[in-house]
Amino acid sequence: MERALIVCDNEKGTAFYKSFLKENGIVDLVVVENGPRAKRVILDYDFDVCIINGPIAGTNGEDLAIDIAEKNICQVILFVKADYYEEITASVEDYGVITVSKPINKQLFWQALKLARVAQRRIGMAHKESAKLEKKLEELKIISRAKLLLIIKKDITEEEAHKFIEKQAMDLRLSRIEIAEQIIREYEGD
Repeated sequence: MERALIVCDNEKGTAFYKSFLKENGIVDLVVVENGPRAKRVILDYDFDVCIINGPIAGTNGEDLAIDIAEKNICQVILFVKADYYEEITASVEDYGVITVSKPINKQLFWQALKLARVAQRRIGMAHKESAKLEKKLEELKIISRAKLLLIIKKDITEEEAHKFIEKQAMDLRLSRIEIAEQIIREYEGD
């Protein structure tokens, strides 16, 4: 993990979280005192983990944790008073929020942080794969559009359009997507 957001409205808690995260290799830290500030800063930066020290601004932090987890790809660790742990855990676990009971046990915090790191890596891998698939799909759409233009303008079959794009790509040492984009520019410019 590279960047962490700490949402904590007291100095002692903030100092503890900063120190603990730095000890565990997370040195790029942003600290805010309330939920609205947290939501604003998340719009400007990508975070790997968000630590919420409940209660925050008169709430237990549950709604903020859910909001951040739903709208961002960062892992959320919510610290809550032991009296409310079971109830809050039940309401946030479906959103992927990790809850830790207070008073804070360093070993438990370390385990939650490690779990968040593992989950974040998995999310990152899935996000990369998704982006790769989206790019491939977009390329296929462009190539299909170029084939359709060839079919209409040159009165050829889909197989012939496919072979034409493949041959052009080989002859000109360009990718199929580059040839398709040239075809689209040529025929849609009519």
